[in-house]
Amino acid sequence: MTKAYRFGAAGLLLALALPLGACESGADPTLMRAGTGAAGGAAVGGLIGAMSGNFGWGALIGAGAGAAGGLLFDYHQREREAQFQRGVQAGQQQQQPPRQ
Repeated sequence: MTKAYRFGAAGLLLALALPLGACESGADPTLMRAGTGAAGGAAVGGLIGAMSGNFGWGALIGAGAGAAGGLLFDYHQREREAQFQRGVQAGQQQQQPPRQ
């Protein structure tokens, strides 16, 4: 396999993965974040794997790492949203009664 073929395959994977990761279809946010991470990880892993000689393993490892990163990001975002909602509720409970 020539270097040009490897870089072409990696570029094709990247070109296909980025639009898929950017789509928003109203699906579960956890699935979207994990899928985006997996697609981006596969693209980057494929590029690194193509440079080191094994495109497939690089893409596979990158997809796993990207999915894990997407799930960690999702956990962080959900916790942030929960903290925001707790703050809103605490603020509503502490409102002073209306003046008469």
